[in-house]
Amino acid sequence: MMQQVSTSTHTFVLTGEGDRFSSIMTCSHIADGLALIGIKINAALKEIPPVFALEWTHPISDIQASWHPAADRNKSYKADWMRNLKSNAAASAPVLSLFNSNGRNRLTFAFSDALNTVEYFAGVHEEGAVFNCGIKLFTEVTAPLDAYEAYLLVDTREIAYYDSLNDVQEWWSGMPEYRPARVPEAAKTPMYSTWYSMHQNMTAQHVEEQCAIAKALGMDAVIVDDGWQTSDNRRGYAYCGDWDVYEGKFPDFANHVNSIHKLGMKFILWYSVPYVGKFSRAWDQFKDRFIDYNERIGAGILDPRYPEVREYIISTYENAVLRWNLDGFKLDFIDRFYMPEVEGDQNREGKDIDSLPAAVDRLLTDIIARLRELKPDIMIEFRQPYIGPAMRKYGNMFRAGDCPNDSIQNRTRTIDIRLIGGSTATHADMIMWNPQEPVESAALQLIGLLFSVPQVSVLLDQIPIEHQRMLRHWLSVWKQNRDVLLEGRIMPMNPELLYPVVEARKENKSIIVSYHDAMISIDAGIEVTQYIVVNGRLKEDIYLNLEQSMGEAKVEMTDCCGNVTGRFSCDFYAGIHKLPIPPAGLAAIKFKQKGE
Repeated sequence: MMQQVSTSTHTFVLTGEGDRFSSIMTCSHIADGLALIGIKINAALKEIPPVFALEWTHPISDIQASWHPAADRNKSYKADWMRNLKSNAAASAPVLSLFNSNGRNRLTFAFSDALNTVEYFAGVHEEGAVFNCGIKLFTEVTAPLDAYEAYLLVDTREIAYYDSLNDVQEWWSGMPEYRPARVPEAAKTPMYSTWYSMHQNMTAQHVEEQCAIAKALGMDAVIVDDGWQTSDNRRGYAYCGDWDVYEGKFPDFANHVNSIHKLGMKFILWYSVPYVGKFSRAWDQFKDRFIDYNERIGAGILDPRYPEVREYIISTYENAVLRWNLDGFKLDFIDRFYMPEVEGDQNREGKDIDSLPAAVDRLLTDIIARLRELKPDIMIEFRQPYIGPAMRKYGNMFRAGDCPNDSIQNRTRTIDIRLIGGSTATHADMIMWNPQEPVESAALQLIGLLFSVPQVSVLLDQIPIEHQRMLRHWLSVWKQNRDVLLEGRIMPMNPELLYPVVEARKENKSIIVSYHDAMISIDAGIEVTQYIVVNGRLKEDIYLNLEQSMGEAKVEMTDCCGNVTGRFSCDFYAGIHKLPIPPAGLAAIKFKQKGE
C-alpha cells in the first residue's frame, strides 16, 4: 500500500506491506514553514503490524551540520546507506535538526510517538545531493494492535536551530501522554554524589563527614549511590533485588538520613530498577519473571508485564520512603527493560500487559503517582539515554551519562539534554578531578556544567584549600544566577564544534561562556543591561565584538577562586574589545540603564 500528501516544500509518502492494515494520511498547515503530517493505521483484528515507512527528501542546500539527542560528540551526517537512528521511551527521542554553520534551521522534524521504538533518519543520498528522510515503524517485533495514530512535525522556518528544538519540546509537552512532571525546587540545587568519590566503599560516618563539608561549600542534597545495600565491592549487581541496608556500613539507616537532614540537605537514594541478583532472596521469587539474565553482572532483568513484578518494585520504593524519610530516588538502568527480541513473547501466563513499552510506561506512571501520594515533592533522577518526552512525565531530574573527569563531554551532554528538556532539571554527570591538578584546571569541571545542575563527587576533605575556595566560589556564582542558567533562553552555538560558545538569557541579564578561542559577538539591539562573561579556557583574555555602541559600563573581573583581579569603567563602543579575564575566571559587566 502507498499513500502520499504534499506541502509547499515536501512530498511525504507512507508505505506498508500486506493488506491487513489500512492507512490514512493528513496534512495540516500550522504556520509558514511549519506543517503537521498525520498517519492513522487500522486493522479489523489485533495482530502484529508490518513495517510502515514515512519518507520524503530534502535538498542539501545551505546545510552544514546536524543534531539529534544521541549524537554526543559525533554530530556528523549519516549517509542513507548507514544504520538508522532509533528511539523509544528509554533511548533518545525522535527528533533531528539540519542547520547551517550560523545555526539557522533548515529542516527540523520530530515524531509524536516517543514511547515505542521507531527508526528515524536523514541520510545523504550521494547521487542527488539530497537528504533521504524518514520514520520507520514496527521494525522490531511488537505486541498486536488494531489501531495506531501518530504525527510528524516538520519545521523549515528561518529561525535558530535551538529555537526550533525548543518548539519541539513544547509540542511534546502539550500532549497529555507526555505532560512533564513537576520539578521541585530541591531538584534545582547543587548536590553531592558518593559515586566517583566512594563507589561501593562507603559508610554512614564517611557520607556524613563529606556532607558536612559539602553543605558548607554550597551543596544542598546528597545522592547515596550503589553500595549501601551490599558488602560486595566488585561493582556487579548479583546482590541487588532485596534492597536491605547493609548494616556493616549503615547500622541505623533512618538515623543516618536524619543526620543528613539536620545538616539542611535532602537525601536521594540509588536503586537499579530492573535487576535482581542471583545471590538475593528475591531471585527464587522472580526467576520465572525475567526478560533476560546477564551472567556478566550476575543479575536477571525483571519483566514489568507481570503485575506482581510491578507491585514488588513500587512497594519497595514506598517502603523506603516510609521507613527512612527519603526525599528522592536515582532510578538506574531503565533502558535495560527494553529487549526487542522478546517483545513478541506471548506464551507465558500471568501477564496483564502484552506490550513491553506499555508495561514500562505503566510501571513508571504508577511509581511516580504512588510516591507523590507520600511526598508531593519527591525527586526522581534518570540519566541519558532515557531523556525523551515520555520520560519527562515520570522523572524531574535528567542527568548526563557517565563521563568521569571529562568536562567537554559533560558540557556536550548537558547541553544536548537542555535543548529538548524544557523545564525538567538537567543535571551534570558527577564531577571529579585529581587533587594535585592546578586549581584553574579543576575549575573547568564547574564551568563545563554551568548550564545544568552541579553534582560533585570528590572527597572534599582531601582536596586542597584552594580547590575548596574555587568550588565554593563557582557554586555561589551558579546559585546567584540559577534563574538565568537553568530557566533562561539557552543559545548554544555550533553543536558540530561541541558548543564553543553558549549563552543563556533571561529578561535583562545574559551569561555567556567561551569554551574555546572564539570571538563573542554581542547584539546591542537587545534589552540586556547585565552580562557575565565566563572564560572557560586556560588562557587569559576574552574578545568581544560589539555590532554597535552600547555605552559605558562597570566591569569587575575575578579569577577562578573569586578573587577580584580588576575593576574599571569602560566605553563599549562598536568594535572589538579585549577583556583580560583570567583563566577559568569571569567578568561581570553592568551597563548604565536609562535615566542613570
